[in-house]
Amino acid sequence: MAGKSKRKCSFCGRTDGEVALLISGLDGFICNECAEQASSIAKEFLQSTQKKNLSGEGKKLPKPKEIKDFLDQYVIGQDDAKRFLAVSVYNHYKRLAQDDSADEVEIEKSNIIMVGSTGTGKTLLARTIAKLLDVPFTIVDATVLTEAGYVGEDIESILTRLLQVADYNVAEAEKGIVFIDEIDKIARKSDNPSITRDVSGEGVQQGLLKLLEGSVVNVPPQGGRKHPDQKMIPVNTKNILFICGGAFDGIEKKIAQRLNTHVVGYNAVSNTSKIDKDNMMQYIAPQDLKSFGLIPEIIGRLPVLTYLNPLDRAALRSILTEPKNSIIKQYVKLFEMDGVTLTFQPEVYEYIVDKAVEYKLGARGLRSIVETIMMDVMFELPSSPDEDAYEVTLDYAKRQLGKANLSRLQSV
Repeated sequence: MAGKSKRKCSFCGRTDGEVALLISGLDGFICNECAEQASSIAKEFLQSTQKKNLSGEGKKLPKPKEIKDFLDQYVIGQDDAKRFLAVSVYNHYKRLAQDDSADEVEIEKSNIIMVGSTGTGKTLLARTIAKLLDVPFTIVDATVLTEAGYVGEDIESILTRLLQVADYNVAEAEKGIVFIDEIDKIARKSDNPSITRDVSGEGVQQGLLKLLEGSVVNVPPQGGRKHPDQKMIPVNTKNILFICGGAFDGIEKKIAQRLNTHVVGYNAVSNTSKIDKDNMMQYIAPQDLKSFGLIPEIIGRLPVLTYLNPLDRAALRSILTEPKNSIIKQYVKLFEMDGVTLTFQPEVYEYIVDKAVEYKLGARGLRSIVETIMMDVMFELPSSPDEDAYEVTLDYAKRQLGKANLSRLQSV
C-alpha cells in the first residue's frame, strides 16, 4: 500500500495509474478525461451565450439605420432593398421580444420578397445580414425542391437546415430567419392551374404555404428520404421570418404590358415618357409576380415586395474596390499571405469594369474577369521566393483576357 501513488484527480478521484494523463495544478490534479469533459461544457456554455435571444440580455437591439449602415460596408447601392430588409429584420427582433401574455395585440411577421436581375446582390445582402444576426440564419435554394415522393428535396428540408444551424435547438430555430434563393424557379409553367403534375413548380409553392404562414411542421432531422425511420422533430414556423429572392428573368415584359394598359387617351405620350425603360423592375407589383407564375396564395404570404436596381458602370467600379470584402481586396490578401504586395494600375480597374458592362456579367462576373487576368500570376508567383511585389498593368490585363476564351465569360 505504501508504494502506491497518492496522486489522484480532484474531480473523479481516479489515481494516475487509472488514467492516461494526470495534470497537476496549484492545489490538485485533473485527469485527461475530466479535462475533455470540462472543455466540452465550456464550449456549450460559450455557444449558448453567443446565441442569446434578441429579446435579451447583453445584446443591444440594432435599429434599422444601424442594420443599413452595416450592409453599406459590404454592399454597394441598393438603398431601397436595404431599407426594406433592415425594417423587416428589426421588426422580427421586436416580435421575438414581445410578451404575448402581456398584450392582446399580436404582431404578425412580414415575410419579404426581393426581385432583381442576376448579379445585383440579392444573395450577398442575405449573406451579409447573416453576419449581424444573433438568430439562426440559413440560405436554401428553391431549385432543388420538389413535391414529396419525387426525386429532389422535400420542402421540410428547409427547416432541417435551420435546425442544423441552431444545433438542433428547436426553440432557437423557431426564432430564425430563412432566405429562399431562386424563388422564381418554382413558378408554374403556365398561367392556368396545373392539369398534370408540376412537381418542381406549383406543387412546391403549395407546399411552402404552410411554412410561410406559420404552422407546426414535422421535420426530419437528417433529411426525410434517406432515413425513413428517424424520429420527426415538430417545428413551429410562426416566428420564422422568410426572405425570398429571385431574378424573375423576363418579368420586365409583364411589367411593360401592365403599364401600357394604363396609358390610354390624350396623355398617352406624356405618361409613357415618364417611364424609365432601362429599369422596369422599379415598377414591379404583386400582379406581375402572379403573371410570371407565382400563385396568389404565396404572394399574399410575402407582403413586403422590393426590387434591386440593375448595376450601372459607377456601381460596378465601386463594387470592385470599395466594400470590405471587395474582389480586389481579396486578391491583395491572397498575395499578402505569400509575402507579396499586389498592386493594380488604375487603368486596369476601368478595363475590368468596361468588360463587365460589355458582356453584361453583373457583379458576379467581375470576379470571373479578375480571375482570368490573375490566373497565370497566381500559378507562377508562389514558386518565386525572391518576388515580394507585383503590379498588374493594363497591357498585361489585355493580354491575359485576349488569351482567354471570352465566350466562357459571356455564359457566366
